[in-house]
Amino acid sequence: MNSDIDKKTIVLAITGASGVQYAVGLLEYLLQDGHRVYLLVSQAAQVVIGMETELNWPAASQALEEHLCQQYGVNDQQLKVYGNKQWASPVASGSSSIDAMVVCPCSMATLSAIAVGASANLMERGADVMLKERKKLVLVPRETPFSDIHLKNMLRLSRMGAVIMPANPGFYNKPKSLDDLVDFMVARILDHLDIKQNLQPKWGE
Repeated sequence: MNSDIDKKTIVLAITGASGVQYAVGLLEYLLQDGHRVYLLVSQAAQVVIGMETELNWPAASQALEEHLCQQYGVNDQQLKVYGNKQWASPVASGSSSIDAMVVCPCSMATLSAIAVGASANLMERGADVMLKERKKLVLVPRETPFSDIHLKNMLRLSRMGAVIMPANPGFYNKPKSLDDLVDFMVARILDHLDIKQNLQPKWGE
């Protein structure tokens, strides 16, 4: 575990794209490593969680916060769950102490909204804040194939400073399970958040 001085405050936004397992793995690592997480879960994400996993996450933000705090053994100072209309949350302001934001997985609808600065909900506003404050914004798209619209939006966001990291796990470490594939992507995200990780070795090490 990192020392307290290394602890970060990370916004983790989960959209309705496939691949929620990546977000769950990232959430678990961040909490176990002592970082503060502000969690945003869209309604579409709730549907996908029910389809892709055996998780039983409550739909209401407060109930989900209590559920996850109990599951991971943390308190509500380390993990906060915000609804998409909670405009008074730290996620909505550039004057907050947030270090970075990850949208994982990132749907093409959310990607498009971020690219044009829609800010129609807290998730989109949080990403807009990261861009305007020149803070780290990591987007993990999970779609295939990409249309011209998707590619143009990703290029636009990359030029704004966002990190575009499609959910493309590598196989050079010879993964033996689905968890290994998930860990690969979680490790790459952590690397870009400048958070030390022990999930995957660095290339050549």
